[in-house]
Amino acid sequence: MTDDRLFMQAAIEEARKGLASGGIPIGSVLVIDGEIVGRGHNQRVQKGSTIRHAEMDCLEETGRLKAEDYQRATLYSTLSPCDMCSGAVLLYGIPRVVVGENKTFQGPEAYVRSRGVQVDLLDNAECIALMQRFIAAQPALWNEDIGE
Repeated sequence: MTDDRLFMQAAIEEARKGLASGGIPIGSVLVIDGEIVGRGHNQRVQKGSTIRHAEMDCLEETGRLKAEDYQRATLYSTLSPCDMCSGAVLLYGIPRVVVGENKTFQGPEAYVRSRGVQVDLLDNAECIALMQRFIAAQPALWNEDIGE
């Protein structure tokens, strides 16, 4: 669990970068064999992107990996991954996802679990507070990000 907290802190740092650059405070890191191999944060606003959620940005910034690399990976995200990001987890066979919080938004965690992925929820107070403050300050941008 100590490693999970450490890697979640790295994802939180990414979320803060996103917020500081005018975006949505969601961050993600990809870990293989105890090492961070990729980092990302939501950049839909900054890049004018339709798909650059934190997890997608992290995977894009990681670059191409072999299937066996993904099969040893854990994806950390400050917020429960949406349908799109969960789909990438399933597509690449990432066996474990660690979620900072799912109180402000919950993706298809039950479905992802039903497909054999271990989903661990940390219920991290800092992740919750970051999103609650953002949603209160920018509800229209948040709704755009989740497709509402």
